[in-house]
Amino acid sequence: MDLRDYLRLGRSQWNVILVCGLLLVAISALLTWRTTPQYASSARLFVSTQGSTDDTQANQGGQFSLQRVKSYADLLNGQAIARRVVDELDLDQSPKALASQISASSKLDTVILTVTVTDPDPKRARVLADAVANVFVSYVAELETPPGKDQATIKATVVDQASLPTTPVSPNAMRNLALGLVLGLAIGVAIAVLRETLDSTIKSAGHLEKLVPAPIIGAISYDSDAIDTPLITNLDTYAPRSEAFRVLRTNLQFIDPDAHHKVFVVTSSLPGEGKTTTAANLALALAEGGEKVILVEGDLRRPKVAEYLRLESSVGLTTVLIGKLSLEDAIQTTANEDLHVLTSGSTPPNPAELLKSSSMAALITSLRETYDIVLIDAPPLLPVTDGALLAAQADGALLVVRHGKTTTDQVTLAVERLEAVGAAPVGVIFNRTPAKGGDGYGYGYGYGYAPEASASQDASAKA
Repeated sequence: MDLRDYLRLGRSQWNVILVCGLLLVAISALLTWRTTPQYASSARLFVSTQGSTDDTQANQGGQFSLQRVKSYADLLNGQAIARRVVDELDLDQSPKALASQISASSKLDTVILTVTVTDPDPKRARVLADAVANVFVSYVAELETPPGKDQATIKATVVDQASLPTTPVSPNAMRNLALGLVLGLAIGVAIAVLRETLDSTIKSAGHLEKLVPAPIIGAISYDSDAIDTPLITNLDTYAPRSEAFRVLRTNLQFIDPDAHHKVFVVTSSLPGEGKTTTAANLALALAEGGEKVILVEGDLRRPKVAEYLRLESSVGLTTVLIGKLSLEDAIQTTANEDLHVLTSGSTPPNPAELLKSSSMAALITSLRETYDIVLIDAPPLLPVTDGALLAAQADGALLVVRHGKTTTDQVTLAVERLEAVGAAPVGVIFNRTPAKGGDGYGYGYGYGYAPEASASQDASAKA
């Protein structure tokens, strides 16, 4: 993934990243709130050798002190000092527990030791730090006094008594919240990348072009009003969805441009990808462009065209195929005189047998001779064979692919279903592409280009 992919991922998965960030911040805040504050008090000790007046001896003593400081730091972290402090202060605490509160450090090339004691009580932390420092002074005197001597060769002196801490050293609320936010965002990005990696749905035109041996002839941007107003006749003339279908209409004319009577099947891989509304709106757009069009409802299992166009559904294709009604009598007209519709008719028990019958082939031939373009709304390709059977009798299939829902495997299998019967997709319609940004195609970006209002219109609007 390059930077552009991460930016696109951030736009599409921002909610996951944000939720993870806020969740980790909340957890950090809770843990910080529940953590007992710890106060630290420190005392400083100076380590030196006993009275040397000679410069050479003083230098050697200084080197000796430097070597001892490192060992003293380890001693302070052990339980020997803690045990003496417990006995001296008569603490109700084990030496091991007290030792865990004591830390010692020394700066490089110095003989200064810093003893730090942490405790939930700031006053107790100061008392313990002073006690540890004083006990250690005595302990060093014992360790460094040679047998038979009454004076130690090296001594530790408290140079800075422990002070009373006023602010806790832990928990650090700002640091914890910042770390929680950074960690949460990192986890969110990781989850988003994982989801993107595991997600096989098609979200870009480039991805789709590699799967289908046919051009993308249009993209219909997502419109939240499409459920209530599925047809473009109910939209403003310059609405983005209306413009998208005009672009689709124009691009469709470049498919086999020398042919004057064309038959196309509009289908998809699975239900729910918008093939029926796409077929209906494409038929409307073609009729608005002056083409003589007929829309055939070839989906005999779940017919929807009659419902969208508010036409009679009881008679139609099945009525003609079984010989109960002539084709001319079954065809219904619409408000646009260039658009005719042949609805499905009653649902038959054997849709596949009817669609592959010689009567169906004869019906398509008859419609081809009468109309400039015949659009057949076919069932999806993967659940049933009806769509592939219809595509085999047409000039090709227009495959509708829904952005973010149709998967790579589904498109690949759909193309294989068409090729298995000698048909092929001649164009791809990318449906419900992002309204803004993303890898849309054509007028799939959610913008229109309506004419500006005239001065007289503005004045009347204000009136």
